[in-house]
Amino acid sequence: MPGDSSVNFSVLHRICKLVVLLCFLHIAVTVVFYVRSFDFRVAFVQNQQSNYNIPMFRNTNRVVSSGLEPAKEEKVLEQPVKKLEKCPETSPLLVGPLRVEFNFSVDLELVKKENPNVQPGGRFKPKDCEALQKVAIIIAFRYREEHLKYWLHYLHPILQRQQLDYGVYVIKQDGNDTFNKCRLLNTGYAEALKEYDYNCFVFNDVDVIPMDDRNTYKCFSQPRHLAVSLDKFNFRLPYVQCFGGATSLSKEQYLKINGFPNNYWGWGGEDDDIYNRVVTSGMSISRPNSEIGKCRMIRHNRDKLNDPNPQRFNLLSHTQETMYKDGINSLKTQVLSIQKLDLFTMITVDVGKQ
Repeated sequence: MPGDSSVNFSVLHRICKLVVLLCFLHIAVTVVFYVRSFDFRVAFVQNQQSNYNIPMFRNTNRVVSSGLEPAKEEKVLEQPVKKLEKCPETSPLLVGPLRVEFNFSVDLELVKKENPNVQPGGRFKPKDCEALQKVAIIIAFRYREEHLKYWLHYLHPILQRQQLDYGVYVIKQDGNDTFNKCRLLNTGYAEALKEYDYNCFVFNDVDVIPMDDRNTYKCFSQPRHLAVSLDKFNFRLPYVQCFGGATSLSKEQYLKINGFPNNYWGWGGEDDDIYNRVVTSGMSISRPNSEIGKCRMIRHNRDKLNDPNPQRFNLLSHTQETMYKDGINSLKTQVLSIQKLDLFTMITVDVGKQ
């Protein structure tokens, strides 16, 4: 019996040791698997955060993807502004001789529709090239509404074909006192420059219409007489000193002659005074040939309060003495209103009294 007990106790002791060993082994395996599982969860969480969190520094270029291929960065680049080339010296749009008639009524609404590129105030510039000159066209005006309609009807298409950067300024004398054309023209020059950096000025009588669009309304190396051959004079230049109807002067040329005389009231003499100023300043008159320079004048009776100036011949004899003290440097007029109309800018002026 004692021998059997010792045997049984030895077997039981071995079984207990085996059970303990198995328990330790189970605990060890459990710990290993737990640690590996924890590492996996940490890696998984970090991966999710990297997908959804916004980094502190990032590329702000917009990313576009179809979902079928890796996204590509779409870089937004500023397109450089394309500089227009200079317009040619002679516009390719010119058609030459024109038929000019005054036997119909002009509807300004229709003129507006036919010239959609003319901006308010009578402004236009070419879209496909840079104009060679910036031209202000200045018209002295009073009581000539029908004549102005014809002028706008014919001249806007011509000026656009000539590829000019231009504006039309109608300078209206207020009141019923004697007309003073040159004070209006000087005021138009000064007011146009307040709006835009014009470098050429065309002074056009409201009743004179060119008959050929090759007679370009621009400035030349010398003051330009544009209305060379009027139908009123059988398409001939009436005298060599003639410098009226339509003329152009660059800003430099205009300032060189001190603008136009302010002391001519009524009709006559001012155009010849301007010619004298040009010659006295050492310049000469340039003209197109008699065919290209053809113009038509709208027939009309002389306006009231625009009678012939009885002092004109006396004034003309003193141009050299007066030109540097009477002109743009001595202009005294008052602008009453400026209206930006569809086809022109109307500037109403008080020119004072005689």
